[in-house]
Amino acid sequence: MNTLLAKLNLKAINPGGCSGQDRWITGAAAPITSFNPTTGEVIAQVIPVDATAYDAVVADAQLAFRTWRSVPAPKRGELIRDLGAILREYKEPLGELVSLEMGKIRAEGLGEVQEMIDICDFAVGLSRQLYGLTMHSERPAHRMYEQWHPLGPIGIITAFNFPVAVWSWNAAIAAVCGDTMVWKPSELVPLCGVAVQHLANRVMADHGLSGVFTLAVGAGDIGQRMAEDKRLPLISFTGSIPTGRRVAQTVASRLGRPLLELGGNNAIIVSDKADLDLATRAIVFGAVGTAGQRCTSTRRIIAHEAIVDELTERLVKAYQQVPIGDPLQPGTLMGPLATARAVETMMRAIERAVADGGAVLTGGKARPDIGPQFVEPTIIRMPAQTEIVQEETFAPILYILTYRTLEEAIDLHNGVTQGLSSAIFTDSLREAEQFLSVGGSDCGIANVNIGTSGAEIGGAFGGEKDTGGGRESGSDAWKAYMRRQTNTINWSRELPLAQGIKFE
Repeated sequence: MNTLLAKLNLKAINPGGCSGQDRWITGAAAPITSFNPTTGEVIAQVIPVDATAYDAVVADAQLAFRTWRSVPAPKRGELIRDLGAILREYKEPLGELVSLEMGKIRAEGLGEVQEMIDICDFAVGLSRQLYGLTMHSERPAHRMYEQWHPLGPIGIITAFNFPVAVWSWNAAIAAVCGDTMVWKPSELVPLCGVAVQHLANRVMADHGLSGVFTLAVGAGDIGQRMAEDKRLPLISFTGSIPTGRRVAQTVASRLGRPLLELGGNNAIIVSDKADLDLATRAIVFGAVGTAGQRCTSTRRIIAHEAIVDELTERLVKAYQQVPIGDPLQPGTLMGPLATARAVETMMRAIERAVADGGAVLTGGKARPDIGPQFVEPTIIRMPAQTEIVQEETFAPILYILTYRTLEEAIDLHNGVTQGLSSAIFTDSLREAEQFLSVGGSDCGIANVNIGTSGAEIGGAFGGEKDTGGGRESGSDAWKAYMRRQTNTINWSRELPLAQGIKFE
């Protein structure tokens, strides 16, 4: 059993609703079973919230908001500073729990917790920088400015592939903005949510607080309830495009705010002027890391015809050396897929690609000899960007396409419905600038000589088109969690109207 489960004294079955100070709320719903994707064995069970328990959690978040919103922002930052401190203390066991329950390798599990620590550091500084603007009024003896107020209790729905980090992107920033929050983690990784809530409870208790961070473990019915809940003015949803569309429609129908982080079909253009050593390393990490289960995973390579054969040879050689196995064992570079269904989806995608004329250069098989959800990382050379290439298959499949001109490459790159992350490898300044220009990449993230994965928390994270348009983490993403108010103060004894209107 993971050391964090023992250190936190988690029970085998733990109520899935919590509002702090270890007020765990028991529901009557059937338990959710957490499986180890490496072995298929049961880790533990968590009792999810039912409708009554969910309402109690939201009510606690509402009540806490009434006082939390009035706490000075720098004081709110102290709570997040201490959250970062306890995450530092538990980085290793929490990271190992991520690997145990989700299946990413240990280094990536620890990196995910480090990302939580980094966003806490960012949010502490942000707590003194929630700036508004002042502007000159057209009316004499008037002052205009804008200020930002807390939005309210917000809903956070996260996906299985980043079971703790994406919560922190939202939670750390929302907390310093004065919001409270209700978190529904993926039902595939409920223990990660329970563990983080225990840590958050300790920090809240140290500050005499409860209800700032709350948890509602559940399946899709709880996510739907959150989307419909008018008490939650913002729903931050990370997940698939089809589910994101439903969430967006539901939240918009009640005039709430949807913040969407959906799928990606990320491509790297590799120029004939690229450093192929550098490109190869970045591609392998981006495509094989997390077993291809990142929204930023590299899924398409668009290589210049002059270097495509050499690049392909390098990639095939590297793929055939990738150690596959237990993600907690030293030396493993690729763990399992999250579910047996994901394995089936990958195999069907490979069949479709071959039917479209694709050639499997390496991989292409399931590996039940290693474990029930293991697969081989796969490279497929494609004659064209067919329908299956345009879809996001959440698995380690890498499609290789060829181009002649950079304009052609950019057209291929942008010729998918998703728009999250992108990259070009080139030593040409002109090519790099063209890729980053208004006529270049249409993604929310565009990189030069680094891969599509591994975004830092300092920049706003998110994408365009079917990726949803949401922005989380750094930069000015904090504005999504607050409401803007424009203020005008008349300090004269006259009442001039705007636009020179006379009303006498």
